[in-house]
Amino acid sequence: MTPAAPTTDFDAILEQDDPWGFASLWYEARKRDLLMAALPEPHYAHALEAGCATGLLTERLAARCDALLAVDLAPRAIERTRARVARLAHVEARVARLPDAWPAGRFDLIVLSELGYYFDRAAWLQTVAYAAEALAPAGTIVACHWLRPFPERRQSTRHLHAAIARQHGLHRHVRHLEPDFLLDAWSRNPAPLRSREAMQ
Repeated sequence: MTPAAPTTDFDAILEQDDPWGFASLWYEARKRDLLMAALPEPHYAHALEAGCATGLLTERLAARCDALLAVDLAPRAIERTRARVARLAHVEARVARLPDAWPAGRFDLIVLSELGYYFDRAAWLQTVAYAAEALAPAGTIVACHWLRPFPERRQSTRHLHAAIARQHGLHRHVRHLEPDFLLDAWSRNPAPLRSREAMQ
């Protein structure tokens, strides 16, 4: 299976100083803030970020994780992410082409952000199945994707998130919809956040 469209050269894009405007656009900074705010737990033991790109979100996630694995199919993405988080010993970044190279182990948090529309349907369904299987008993999956059309898109964002929602045992805790993007968070824990804290 090939998760990326053949015309997409991610290494070339990642040679740009600020690919996709991740560092310069308020839109991107605000979206990272929203994703972090959507996470229902204050801290996670083991986390996986799929599609780490330049590592800007990786750096934010690292502050709330004991161990974080960031993967990307583009070697240049891994170089940039490693440089950004070099001071953080609990973060590992490595090249992995999903779904075939899905990492072993259990994760309390799995982040699937801005990558699903590059997958064909079969590859994405396998990816989300692996994610659900790898999720810890009270774990969280968060997904965030652009809604608007672009040439390399293979699937709609709503189809991408619906595939996650269909995985057994997931309960949606967050749905944030804007004209540009959709952000969803699911957990194995069905209890609303305020109820969890009340029970402590």
